[in-house]
Amino acid sequence: MLPQLVLLTVLGLTWTKVTGLPCTQMFPSQLPPSNVNIVKPSDVAVLSSVGLQPHSPELTALVSRLRELMTQFNPALISPPPHETNLDASRFVQHTTLVEQAKGLSLSFQNSQVIDLDNDWKMVLLFVQVDQRCACERQQFQSVIKAVVGEVDDALQLLHSELKRAIVSVALWVGEHDNFHNNERICRCTETNNEGEARLQRAMLSHALQESLDELVIKRRWYGDRDDFAVVVQDTPFITGPSSVSIGEPPSARRAAQQADKLMLQMWTNLLQPVSGQHKTEENIIALLCPAEDRPFLRTEGNSPSYPHIDVSPLVQPFTGTEMPCEDLSPSPSTPASVHELRPGDIKVVAAVGDSLTAGNGITSGPNQILDVLTQYRGLSWSIGGDENLTTVTTLPNILKHFNHNLTGYSVGKGKQQTPQAFLNQAVAGAKSSGIPSQVQALVARMKNDSRINFESDWKLITLFIGGNDVCDHCSNSQLHSQENFIRYVRDSLDYLHKEVPRALVNLVEPLRITPLREMHIDTSLKCPTWLVNILCPCVILPKPDSEALQMVEDINRGYQRSLHGLVESSRYDTRPDFTVVIQPFLRDIVVPRLPDGRADRSFFSADCFHLSRKAQTLMARSLWNNMLEPLGYKTTKEDFSAATVLECPTKASPYIRTYKNSNYNYAGPSPTPGPITNWGNDFSCADIAPSDTVPTSVHKLRPADIKVVGALGDSSTAGTGAKAKNLFDLSKNYKGVSWSIGGDNTLETVTTLPNILKKFNPSLKGFSKGQGSIKQAFNLASPGAKASDIPKQVQGLIKAMRENKEVNFEMDWKIVTIFVGGNDLCNYCMEQNNLLPKNYSQNIMLSLDMFYKEVPRLLVNLVEILQIDTLKSVKRNTLGCSLLQRNRCPCIVNPTENSPELQEIRRVNREYQAEIQHLISGNRYDGKEDFAVVLQPFLRNSFIPYVGEGEVDSSFFSVDCFHISERAHAEMAIALWNNMLEPVGQKQTYNNFTYARSKIHCPSMASPFIFTKINSLPPTTSPPTTTAATFTTTATSRCSPSLPEWVPVIVGIGGLLVGFVIAWLVLSSCQRRKSKVEKPVEMKRTLF
Repeated sequence: MLPQLVLLTVLGLTWTKVTGLPCTQMFPSQLPPSNVNIVKPSDVAVLSSVGLQPHSPELTALVSRLRELMTQFNPALISPPPHETNLDASRFVQHTTLVEQAKGLSLSFQNSQVIDLDNDWKMVLLFVQVDQRCACERQQFQSVIKAVVGEVDDALQLLHSELKRAIVSVALWVGEHDNFHNNERICRCTETNNEGEARLQRAMLSHALQESLDELVIKRRWYGDRDDFAVVVQDTPFITGPSSVSIGEPPSARRAAQQADKLMLQMWTNLLQPVSGQHKTEENIIALLCPAEDRPFLRTEGNSPSYPHIDVSPLVQPFTGTEMPCEDLSPSPSTPASVHELRPGDIKVVAAVGDSLTAGNGITSGPNQILDVLTQYRGLSWSIGGDENLTTVTTLPNILKHFNHNLTGYSVGKGKQQTPQAFLNQAVAGAKSSGIPSQVQALVARMKNDSRINFESDWKLITLFIGGNDVCDHCSNSQLHSQENFIRYVRDSLDYLHKEVPRALVNLVEPLRITPLREMHIDTSLKCPTWLVNILCPCVILPKPDSEALQMVEDINRGYQRSLHGLVESSRYDTRPDFTVVIQPFLRDIVVPRLPDGRADRSFFSADCFHLSRKAQTLMARSLWNNMLEPLGYKTTKEDFSAATVLECPTKASPYIRTYKNSNYNYAGPSPTPGPITNWGNDFSCADIAPSDTVPTSVHKLRPADIKVVGALGDSSTAGTGAKAKNLFDLSKNYKGVSWSIGGDNTLETVTTLPNILKKFNPSLKGFSKGQGSIKQAFNLASPGAKASDIPKQVQGLIKAMRENKEVNFEMDWKIVTIFVGGNDLCNYCMEQNNLLPKNYSQNIMLSLDMFYKEVPRLLVNLVEILQIDTLKSVKRNTLGCSLLQRNRCPCIVNPTENSPELQEIRRVNREYQAEIQHLISGNRYDGKEDFAVVLQPFLRNSFIPYVGEGEVDSSFFSVDCFHISERAHAEMAIALWNNMLEPVGQKQTYNNFTYARSKIHCPSMASPFIFTKINSLPPTTSPPTTTAATFTTTATSRCSPSLPEWVPVIVGIGGLLVGFVIAWLVLSSCQRRKSKVEKPVEMKRTLF
């Protein structure tokens, strides 16, 4: 068994207990080593880093954790904080080059009073951050890779020339999985690419960079022309992502901290000499390897020769043509009027929508051609490609060409969906179900505008295949990728086709069962780039076998499949004879193809072992064709990639493409229609509704039941303007009793508002508004038409009202106030730009919060982030109120045409409003009082408006003027605000989920019973920041003064005398070695030993 340091989760801390220490190889070498190949961890005197950038807290945390671990081996380790390593904090400029940072590192070493340049062994971590690089098209990748490798080479050459006794470890940092929006600031092309496509590009760039860095150090012979210098490259990149993926739990601060620890484990393991054998750890145990007795040194090429990635056998393109066995290829004697009498020869147009499997990504990419996965071989795509002919390329169109030589619509060659050669292949790489509505709209537009197509008369075959990427990301946001949302997007897309397209049969292919993909990444002999697929499909690859998380993947996968049947069998798309939807289920189950030795056959996959090769696409085309000829109720539901699938043929008895009608299949019918919705109330299921045992003095210990007073400020959205309006005359009424953040009409069972939720915890709650108008407005000071500049006055009015209210103990009662404003600022921005600048917006919010901070004790402020207001343009209704009043109420949004410069400017300002508030709240301006906090609730940051069938906006969320929100929307916003309050800062949901259900209200947990603030959202291992400005010192750090943070566990050592002896020996010997160099007194800080 391998020696390990075992860190165990106990009592809610991250890793709080250590066993197995000390390692047998914690002693330094008897004599300082003179050769880089015999340096032990305890011989390292200096640890530093190059490549850190601002706004990379995960990477900074990784370096910090590694420093703390290495201090166990050398308590006298010198390792300044990252900003000190890079010259000086004030001179640290964002995106400084690696060469500049390497030069700064060398200067800092030379200027140090405690570093012995000639004799101290130094460990330098050089990070290459992929998220700081941008390549929009494949042809740009090589130039980016060349530039990065050149920059790394220059930095390594500089370190090689200026540092003695140094080991440089080069590592690729990929960053967070969901860093798409953050990367927009660096890479402008992400604004035009969808999120999935951008992720695919980043994953491929990461892989290519990793290979190129390996090649660089091999070419430079690891820069090892001296005995005292070496360069190593970490085997795999460092990839952060959802910490809940592998365990199926919601994300939490504790799990985030554990994720950082696991990255540190990866770094530490790769720094040591490799050892044979595998070790397993329990779920909540992390094991850090000790240096082995026979291999105690830090890894170098000299002591642990690497074996460059062994090239797998090049992909030999198999024969992928197909013989046409059918004899009767004739069409119907006359063009059929019914889709149920449609022969293959009657089809004149083919089309397809979907994701990268339909776009054709990497179909011909060999195992060593990872960048080629970005190439979209649309002409080879199984359901829509039309390259060459069936004898050489098997696709559905090439099969149909035998029945109709004039077939059109298929894609040829390579390129993206916008290119002419894509034609009616409108699939988008990386697409999820949410992208299908826009794809079908683009598809229909192309059909209508192409002279080769008689839109009204030609019979069309459309294949829709989607769902794989939804499953891949489900664990990171289960609500966004829920079964309900999946089927809603598919329904919207089919509704649009049903409405717009005459004479069409839609092949609705079930999402494939994706978990068999895991087998490609279990067997390491297949040489699959598993870390890359962890980026593309984390929810499928990362879960442990037989885990709850893996079962969740299976459940959602099956749920997607089942939901399609419920939709189609409702007969929703069989209302006319020239249109139908048929589910083709051949991918419901998958049989993994195998080699003769029993291993999975990689030749069915592209270079990334994720996308499918030409070999697999050939079988999928055959299986889809066969499914189309099989009657409903008897269709094949398993794709056996090992089987030799042959083409079936129409028969004289059954010459048609099968539909429910010509299969004599009886649909199960639609689900029972739910009764009418009589109110927008919600059910409440929280069990623990008790207040704190004693009234808390800290806002960070505030339970929902501790809140005694509510208040709200804002505009018409908070005033409830028109919320229950039935006609234009009601629009002037303020229905404050149903206002989402402050209304208190009736109870939660019939009216969903934040106060009605809080009343379940504290029935004596005060401050909520009731009814209409201002008579019972209580602490609802919102005013229709208000802008951010009006909020300071509202604050003054609210403070005055609270002080004067005899039912409120102003000093002692805990209060919660919600602020939501900015819509009117944006609606009028084009007319008052100077007054409504983003800086002015944040300044007015700051003035308001400052007043609260100064004057109101025991207060938590919910600051709700402004929504993306341009979505208002899509709200339409053929009424006078919508056509006229909407333009008058919000002219700067509604009046500009789509994609006009004016609208683009509003969108930019909208984002700046959001960014200004995020910046204001991210600082420590309001952290100086224990009884005050401001929390940004971001559920509207990426807002969207729900759609009903046929791609139309669900106007039930809006009042009769299509501008103010309805009671239904108030209820949804109340739920979203409440749920945001129960989510940690940094992990809050940033989109609205406006789907009707009476059970969406979350509950406080036993582990997290408090309303989340910035402070109580911090990982348990992090001490709350002080409210005074931090003071940094530049005095030399003593080699004998380690300070261990809380995450370093208490050592439970068997043999306490031995542990004490070892530590004392290490400290005294280290101090003695430095005595001649450091003459000043040193302070010995407490350790957790």
